[in-house]
Amino acid sequence: MENGKSLKFYKKPIRVLLAKPAIDGHDRGIYILARAFRDAGMEVIYPGLLPTPESIVNTAIDEDVDVIAISLLNGAHMAVFHKLMTLLKKRKVKGIAVVGGGIIPDEDKAKLEKIGVSGNYGPGTPLSVIIEHIKKRAEEARSEK
Repeated sequence: MENGKSLKFYKKPIRVLLAKPAIDGHDRGIYILARAFRDAGMEVIYPGLLPTPESIVNTAIDEDVDVIAISLLNGAHMAVFHKLMTLLKKRKVKGIAVVGGGIIPDEDKAKLEKIGVSGNYGPGTPLSVIIEHIKKRAEEARSEK
């Protein structure tokens, strides 16, 4: 404190791990998301194409991320998200939200929400909607740490 005034502290940026697992090389969308998140003031970690669920969890923990954002276009969403959520639970990870996107059939979205995967946005979703969702989930995740 200087002259009775407190210093102004700044909140650290939201850290997002973007991942494209499960033999899915359609990467244009993930690059668009990475740039949009960066432009929104977030720190983006991108481990490259085809990381395993195990490596995603390890990277998320090592990088102290707030959100794991997974994009899938190949129909493997249920298997990948179940494995990811199982690994997070097994490692007793708290304070990391999981958000999904890509080609996810409507009938699977409720199932994913039930296991803790929110968003599940498809092609054409406005970036502003996804960014606001990431911000909301990051705040929720931070309150769990």
